[in-house]
Amino acid sequence: MNGETRLLAPLVPTRGYFPDFLTPPEGHLGLDDALSALRETPAARLHGDLARLSLARPLPSWLRAMGDGDTRPLGRLAGTLRHYYEAAVGPYWPRVQGRIEADRAARGRALLDGGADRLLASLPPMMRWRPPVLEADYPVDRDLHLRGRGLLLLPSYFCRRTPVTYRDPDLTPVLVYPVEHQALRAVPPAPPERSLGRLVGQTRSAILQGIGVGCTTSELARRVDVSLASASQHATVLRDAGLLLTLRQGNAVLHTLTPLGRALLRGAHPAEAEAEAGAGAAAYERLG
Repeated sequence: MNGETRLLAPLVPTRGYFPDFLTPPEGHLGLDDALSALRETPAARLHGDLARLSLARPLPSWLRAMGDGDTRPLGRLAGTLRHYYEAAVGPYWPRVQGRIEADRAARGRALLDGGADRLLASLPPMMRWRPPVLEADYPVDRDLHLRGRGLLLLPSYFCRRTPVTYRDPDLTPVLVYPVEHQALRAVPPAPPERSLGRLVGQTRSAILQGIGVGCTTSELARRVDVSLASASQHATVLRDAGLLLTLRQGNAVLHTLTPLGRALLRGAHPAEAEAEAGAGAAAYERLG
């Protein structure tokens, strides 16, 4: 792991620019597709990205060679990224994915309730919607003009403090923003060995099925036809068992299923659920 970290450090510094080619759009399809796209990065893109990176710090010889047209080091880089993922990210991916999907559910809810204006206004406080401009606390002063192309909003577990986007303005506009870790920690899970023993009965199965893509406690009570207090109690047990996440939004809460919760509905074994979630990891996650 230390060797891989040293190899990646010149490409992904703790601060400042890192190359756009490291996060290809194919990343949303999974790690394999992302690494395949990385191996096919055009030589001109490699040269431009690495030349920009070299302005801030000296590059090791293998990166200089790649920038000069030798694409063979891309295979080495792809293998290193896979090994790093398997050691540092894969074991924790179900938790990461659960946090990201909770954020997506919250944004989707805002979009349904109030359209694009409500969605943009619901983003974390480091971003401010002042029509027709979305302002963001960005590491450097820059403007991103959409020119009718739209904007992909991407919640990230690893992005911290400020959003990030591609350096090349001609690429598809993407704004990667941090998920709200503090809000999600407000409802920590209880030890699973204590909670899973309580997870029985038809009502809780109906609760899991009723959550769908996300709902509030009052909506859940109506869907399952139980009292508000009963829906809240059952949701707490399911959350303590790691089967759902609860994201606070003002005076209400939004419940979403975790990967383990979805796997339980499909009848999958928990170990299979974690393997499935890890296989679908998005290399598109930018490390902020």
